[in-house]
Amino acid sequence: MFDLAAQAALTSLPQIPFPSLSTPVEPMPRLAAAIGARVELLVKRDDAIPFGFGGNKIRKLRIVAAQALGEGADTLITCGGVQSNHARATAAFAARLGLRAVVVASGARPERPTANALLDHLLGAEMHYVSSREARDPAMQEIAATLVREGRRPFIIPLGASTPHGAAAYALAVAELLTQIEPPDVIVHSTSSGGTQAGLVAGCRLAGLATRVVGISADEPCTVLTPIVQRIIDGLGSLAGAPARLRAAAPTIEVDDGFVGDGYGIPTPASREALELASRSEALFLDPTYTAKAMAGLIAYARRGAFEPGTRILFWHTGGQVGLFS
Repeated sequence: MFDLAAQAALTSLPQIPFPSLSTPVEPMPRLAAAIGARVELLVKRDDAIPFGFGGNKIRKLRIVAAQALGEGADTLITCGGVQSNHARATAAFAARLGLRAVVVASGARPERPTANALLDHLLGAEMHYVSSREARDPAMQEIAATLVREGRRPFIIPLGASTPHGAAAYALAVAELLTQIEPPDVIVHSTSSGGTQAGLVAGCRLAGLATRVVGISADEPCTVLTPIVQRIIDGLGSLAGAPARLRAAAPTIEVDDGFVGDGYGIPTPASREALELASRSEALFLDPTYTAKAMAGLIAYARRGAFEPGTRILFWHTGGQVGLFS
């Protein structure tokens, strides 16, 4: 059972009052058969969240944007790549809430915006382009300082909204999952900035589950990402009023960086196969940057016999399919 006191503490965090973000859990028997896996294969469809083209960032920002409003913000500043799902989701929240959105994107300004970059434009985000990922945080700080001098009230949202408040959304999502199905044996998902994985691990710990949470990295090595996830969990423990319980040993933080390939956003043969298999067997659309690589990891695990027959495997679809149109 989920820790009711912790659940109450997290539920009491201010949230943008949208309709329920509860998303369906669906079986994937044809995909399981296609990869020769004698397991129960399920998918949690956060790609089906109706607002802002969906995805995990919508769950996170429902709490993080409310935090910004609580601090009197009139501008949301965030960062990502040119095709950032998070930037698009932040711009969508800003538009819905009547706030200004400023996005610092690493990469060249596109001559003809497509996919997420097009949506950023349609949503009215103010775009700033920098040459590298390392330049994004300093640029956000500089923009925020300028806005403060102009009398505005900016709120910086870190990459991916991967903060304790953002992760709280995924701890609560575990509680949502447990109203839908019996606990899965394994959850596989895409991990990058760490907030979603922190929330899933924390949620499983708060529910007393032995569920493995396998984060398939889209970019960072496990040696970098694992301590990031742990720091977010530590902060989430304070929000939940359960720091000791969230320092428990199980489930462990499991990051697999073996499916990144040549780098962030660069498809691999395995991710291309995963994208096509999911589409053709289940009409489930993945994205080339995140979820296709996570599904490639799940498929590789299944093919090498890492899952016992009859194991319940849940693929947590974190969205991003807008990237198919870039």
